[in-house]
Amino acid sequence: MPARRQNGAYHMSKGTIVKVSGPLVIAKDMRDANMFDVVHVSDQGLIGEIIEMRGDRASIQVYEETSGLGPGAPVTSTGAPLSVELGPGLIGSIYDGIQRPLDAIMAKAGTNLERGVTVPSLNREKKWQFEPVVHAGSKVKGGDVLGVVQETEVVEHRVMVPPGLVGTLDQIQAGSYTVDQPVAVITTANGQRVEIPLMQKWPVRRGRPYQKKLSPDVPLISGQRVIDTLFPIARGGVASIPGPFGSGKTVVQHQLAKWADADIVVYIGCGERGNEMTDVLNEFPELKDPRTGYSLMKRTVLIANTSDMPVAAREASIYTGITIAEYFRDMGYSVALMADSTSRWAEALREMSGRLEEMPGEEGYPAYLGSRLAQFYERAGRVITLGDDNREGALSVIGAVSPPGGDISEPVSQATLRIVKVFWGLDSSLAYKRHFPAVNWLTSYSLYVDSLADWFKKEVAEDWIDLRQRILSLLQEEAELEEIVKLVGMDALSPEDRLKLEASRSIREDYLHQDAFHEIDTYASLKKQYRMMEAVLNWYDKALEALRTGADIEGLVNMPAREKIGRLKYTEEDQVDQAYEEADAQIDHEIKELFQREEDA
Repeated sequence: MPARRQNGAYHMSKGTIVKVSGPLVIAKDMRDANMFDVVHVSDQGLIGEIIEMRGDRASIQVYEETSGLGPGAPVTSTGAPLSVELGPGLIGSIYDGIQRPLDAIMAKAGTNLERGVTVPSLNREKKWQFEPVVHAGSKVKGGDVLGVVQETEVVEHRVMVPPGLVGTLDQIQAGSYTVDQPVAVITTANGQRVEIPLMQKWPVRRGRPYQKKLSPDVPLISGQRVIDTLFPIARGGVASIPGPFGSGKTVVQHQLAKWADADIVVYIGCGERGNEMTDVLNEFPELKDPRTGYSLMKRTVLIANTSDMPVAAREASIYTGITIAEYFRDMGYSVALMADSTSRWAEALREMSGRLEEMPGEEGYPAYLGSRLAQFYERAGRVITLGDDNREGALSVIGAVSPPGGDISEPVSQATLRIVKVFWGLDSSLAYKRHFPAVNWLTSYSLYVDSLADWFKKEVAEDWIDLRQRILSLLQEEAELEEIVKLVGMDALSPEDRLKLEASRSIREDYLHQDAFHEIDTYASLKKQYRMMEAVLNWYDKALEALRTGADIEGLVNMPAREKIGRLKYTEEDQVDQAYEEADAQIDHEIKELFQREEDA
């Protein structure tokens, strides 16, 4: 029976298994099925997806354990692509890679995932209070907001007309509804009546449409100094965090999830260790959201696909996550998506490619690795959404990369670097020195700096970019001076070069080093960051001037005022200006005293 849509309904195509190779199943008599159709495999109804067609044979990646399957078992195509359910109930949920709710599965099947367990992605019994924002008789089109549901204390869920639908609103009524009950009826130009429930479905491998993409000229503020000051990411931008084991990728992503200037957080644990995912699942509900005062889970969707879960579901998980993120972007929210890690996703791609017997590319990865990564990252952006109200939404994507042995010359890292515009390179040597975040300022970069410069000048300070450039220059010169010190020792340096090293040490220890677990230091506003930059460079400028007029280098380096500068990071936001002025006055006083002592001597 062909898998074609006739009179609004899908017809199924039935076949038979001829070969099983781990998560890959080959079925014959599937000529009428389509690429990327979802299929049910065997009498247990295991979920799979067609990823290759050869004649009447379909290659299917199965999202569940395939042990015990054998030739002759039936395969039935649903005729529809892998899709996610989008509606009230997403926020606060914990899903696996194909949007099965893990808590609902546990309630039904226990702590061990069983095969063939089917649970709807969104609760079909819970009722939501729907409040219309338009009235019957209105002309509506895809993307228009019909009404709102208060999903959590902090997220207002906007129920939208599905993309592509245009017509007249015949019925709409406030009330209490489940996600599959119609809340409105739209009549199209050809007289067809379409019922609109609270929930809509969308294929995960197809990006959701929008009106137009905007330029990346507004930063995504994270409160992490090394990121905001040196390597900022734009709202709607893409960033990569490559780093070896133990360098702090997950902690950086947790900090971004907690503090980034985003309304919604989607966190994808893609092939990570189970204990790391357990930490996330335990910590996120307990983390107090600094923006709202409620639990962070009140604006978070978690997708947990650990390394021991079926490999094919890992490949689907990042598409599931980004489709959910796009849905909230379409409501007009700023969404931050964390993918941890794309290396594990690429390994799943490599395994499926090997089982399909495709020609391998570099290090065994498929030749299409780069294009698949690009398709994922290119779904980020700051956009004007569909609908008449010109809502602005943003989807920022931050992907962790776990290169084997920390070697970023491997294919996944290199393919990622060709796509993303921000590279936060984590350094194990910095992590071993207990310097966190362990972002290496010599290898990292951000290509958004130029497009964000006007925003920083206008919103923070006219000389923000100049101070940033001076800090980067000092750190670069420090690296060169360190090489000289290693060869011939500190005594070979001039007093000015020694002062440069001290200023760089102050930048590293007092500015870039940030304690994620300290109540105050965990987050620094842009105003505070500006004051701290000013404080370090102000000391350096005054000390350099004093040095050139005969002051002693030892006295300048050991000034007590430097400790005051170092303590700025632990100063409350509203006291930073006062602390800066006190430090400035103390520097002037101590330089004056230094000259006085030298004159007396």
